[in-house]
Amino acid sequence: MDATKRPIQINPEFANYAEEHGIFDMYKRLMSKLLTDMPEDPLVYLYENLKQENDDLPQVAVIGPPVSGKWCVAHKISTTVNSPHLSPDDILSDAPKELQLEVNRYIQEGGGIPDELWVRLINERLGRYDCKRQGWVLDGFPETPEQAKALQAVGVMPKHVIVLEAPDTLLLERAEGKRVDPETKEVWHKIFDYPTDLSVQEKLVEPANYTHETIVSRLVDYHRHIGGIIQAYKHVYKTVNGDQPKSDVFSQAVAYISQDARSQAPNTPRVLLLGPTGAGKAVQAALIASKYNVINISVPQLIQQAIEGESKLGLAIKPYVEQDITAPTGNSFVKVPDHLLMAVIRERLSQMDALTRGWVMHGFPKNIDQAASLDQDGFKPNRVFFLDVPNDIVLERLTLRATDPVSGERYHMLYNPPITQPIKDRLVQNPRDSEEEVRKRLAAFYAYQEELQDYYSQAARVNADQDPHTVFEYIESTIVNPPPKKFAAPPPPTEKP
Repeated sequence: MDATKRPIQINPEFANYAEEHGIFDMYKRLMSKLLTDMPEDPLVYLYENLKQENDDLPQVAVIGPPVSGKWCVAHKISTTVNSPHLSPDDILSDAPKELQLEVNRYIQEGGGIPDELWVRLINERLGRYDCKRQGWVLDGFPETPEQAKALQAVGVMPKHVIVLEAPDTLLLERAEGKRVDPETKEVWHKIFDYPTDLSVQEKLVEPANYTHETIVSRLVDYHRHIGGIIQAYKHVYKTVNGDQPKSDVFSQAVAYISQDARSQAPNTPRVLLLGPTGAGKAVQAALIASKYNVINISVPQLIQQAIEGESKLGLAIKPYVEQDITAPTGNSFVKVPDHLLMAVIRERLSQMDALTRGWVMHGFPKNIDQAASLDQDGFKPNRVFFLDVPNDIVLERLTLRATDPVSGERYHMLYNPPITQPIKDRLVQNPRDSEEEVRKRLAAFYAYQEELQDYYSQAARVNADQDPHTVFEYIESTIVNPPPKKFAAPPPPTEKP
């Protein structure tokens, strides 16, 4: 930024850096922890928190009625995200000796474990090295709104809460056939999901306290408390139907935890729309620009404006454009050298409106070198979309287009045919819409598609063979929400000696 010049030019890398490293969210997180823990020395506390390697860790709670499959879902999630799976029984058995003595005293006195002690047990477990480094998946807790609020009071707030639901009649039926492997804690069912391995079958035992009366009592307690629990986690919970195959329940749960909550950080949209000719990129760019008041960047239009304005760049570009008679239609810039293209784009994206309001660019970059140049110049996009459409649909969309030279009205022989024969007789097709030219442009796109997909590995794929407004709804949802995380595969199990 140069304060001696007017208007002040803001380096685009400032916003890019803040967004890429989550500066705003980090500040919010630190202030939240500071107010929750209220340490004696705030500066030392903040410094120690900043030294943590990663705060973007899974923190998931799976709750639901008895026999709804909480343990199975939590176990599969923990395996997927490579985070410790913590059930109440595991927390109790792994607690420090002094806390176990307190638990035993309450049990011997015939009472339940008080909420205050549960919170201490959970907070102690979540404070260990593995949870701080890998995150955690909490199973079956909290059971009451009071427990949820008590956990929040000590700073334990899951980022995602999955609430399983199923009809009570189904849960009672499940309870009758439930069996547990005492060694692995894995849950099976005599009717719905029984192991084929005879050695596993022999180990299975019927869990204690799973009589009909016990389950009915627990269901009554659950329904009494679940409303308050959901209210405590109203911004981070998702309900998943547990009355479906395990794989479907699990896929919905993973899809939810892979999506971070919408950030309140200031965000300047920088959107790329990529795809073959005829995919509808220009239409979607216009819709995005209109809805979010961002700058619609069309590289062919920038080139034409530079030529018509007779700027130095325009004069340097003009000979290359004149080599291709189809370029003035605003659809071709393949013969313009990359350094001139990037100079035109850099000049436009550096203007104040693009820096402050954001932009949407369509049809560029066309190869990995152009993509890398865009990033190096400080204009790295924060959302990239590939609009997928079959070649036969592209040919149908483009080769059947024609224009009335008298009125300038554009028609499509299938979607918007002319209403009279005289209009139809005088229609003219743009040479670029011939089948041969369309196939050439398709081939040019697919020649570099794979390397662009590898370069923009976090890009979203969109089925563009739909109504434009349906496509826009999907693109819009991905723009306003953070892109989903891709979890790394868990490490292979180590062999026991």
